[in-house]
Amino acid sequence: MKDETTLGKWYHKNISRWLPEYGVLSLAACGIFNNLIYTGTQILLRNAYHYDLTSELDRKIPFIKEWVLIYVVCFAFWGLNYILIAREGKERWYRFVTADMMARLFCVVFFIWMPTTNVRPEVYGSDFFSWLMRLVYSLDAPTNLFPSIHCMVSWFCFIGIRKSKKIPVWYKAFSCIFAILVCMSTQFTKQHYLVDIPGGILIAEFCYFITTHTEFFRRLERVFDRIGRKVFGVKYYDE
Repeated sequence: MKDETTLGKWYHKNISRWLPEYGVLSLAACGIFNNLIYTGTQILLRNAYHYDLTSELDRKIPFIKEWVLIYVVCFAFWGLNYILIAREGKERWYRFVTADMMARLFCVVFFIWMPTTNVRPEVYGSDFFSWLMRLVYSLDAPTNLFPSIHCMVSWFCFIGIRKSKKIPVWYKAFSCIFAILVCMSTQFTKQHYLVDIPGGILIAEFCYFITTHTEFFRRLERVFDRIGRKVFGVKYYDE
């Protein structure tokens, strides 16, 4: 195994101060795994019967298209907080990554066991929010609703930093509040049912509890370490 690689040398000099070497491949894997789970089950179950779990309480929640901004901006929030969590240290990061991936496996079970859908409202108007709302609807099919991955990932962004000694209290508070706003946006944009919110949050909390109270994460850590040392070199990866 090489002591150092050209990529490792360049990365260490230019980027590692923002995102450590051990966080790069595993962070990318989280995104890829999420897309495989979400899109893969949509393709697999495209002809399956989908349940509509809309309740009377869901119907009383108004459609407010302006909330689509929170629904979309949260992608930047996810990226920023996942990087902040990676900077907390290698062990803490891999515990988090393991919880994140474990949560997706729970989603697969629910997506396959109980495919869900809902009826979205018609969006009229030529303003920015109407355009953005129609874009979201066109890109994201009304399936795989329970549990809400939007709510789950947003809550992960909070629980991953809530005990950090490096991150200021104000940003922890902001992350909690913004995660709640994301959950609210899933309702006002009619992207999810009410039950999808606790479903996503509880799965995130459960998986994070398991990985922070066991050594199960070591298996995943060994896999990424083996690949990371080949990509970046032992000199930089193990610093």
